Amino acid sequence: MFDIGFAELLLIGVVGLLVVGPEQLPGAVRTVLAWVNRFRRSFDQIRTEVRRELHNDEIMQKLKAESQQLEQQVRDTTQSVEREIQALGNEASESLQGASHAENSISSSPSASSSATTSTATLAAEANAEESGDPPSKTA
Repeated sequence: MFDIGFAELLLIGVVGLLVVGPEQLPGAVRTVLAWVNRFRRSFDQIRTEVRRELHNDEIMQKLKAESQQLEQQVRDTTQSVEREIQALGNEASESLQGASHAENSISSSPSASSSATTSTATLAAEANAEESGDPPSKTA
């Protein structure tokens, strides 16, 4: 890390011994090592916090992107459903208009009206018989 060899350490020790003195050198070494360890721990905590924050930011960006994709999918699905409902509504209104035109043409001729009423009554009787489980009767 600092690229200090044995010769440099020996020189630092001799200078420290001359400056501090032999009685206070062990206490001075302990104090220096304690400060170095505190500095390392603080640096490691800061580095861990920065990594955690960067990771949280990355996750938030991913969540925002997925949220936008999901929102777009919901919009697309909603639009397609609305189009289908519109088409079904148009189809139903066309069917009702066609039925009303057919009803108007049937009601305009009296003989067709009476035969339509008879056939409708026959169909209704057969449907009731099927629901009740009775065999259909022939009434025509």
